[in-house]
Amino acid sequence: MFQRKSDILAAYLFLGILALGLIFTDVAMRQHLDAPVLKQRREIVRVLALTDLALFTEARYTRHPSMADRNTPFQDHPLSLEHFPSGSILALPPHLNTTATQ
Repeated sequence: MFQRKSDILAAYLFLGILALGLIFTDVAMRQHLDAPVLKQRREIVRVLALTDLALFTEARYTRHPSMADRNTPFQDHPLSLEHFPSGSILALPPHLNTTATQ
């Protein structure tokens, strides 16, 4: 059936691209079908004022940025250094940024 090794490669590439296309089609269909459920969940989160998703597992001020205050990273000691890497990656929450409100 396949005369050359390049024919096998072309067949694998075609099957891979076809599978990728099917995956994207499935995702688009699922997004369309799940839209009412996601809308309902967004409304529940808005009504109950739920906190944000926990992105990091290290410190509680990086797990829940919307619940953090200015002194949370220094709760062990006022002069302690930031020792969690995620503390330097995570941006300051908007409610603590005084320059953003001015």
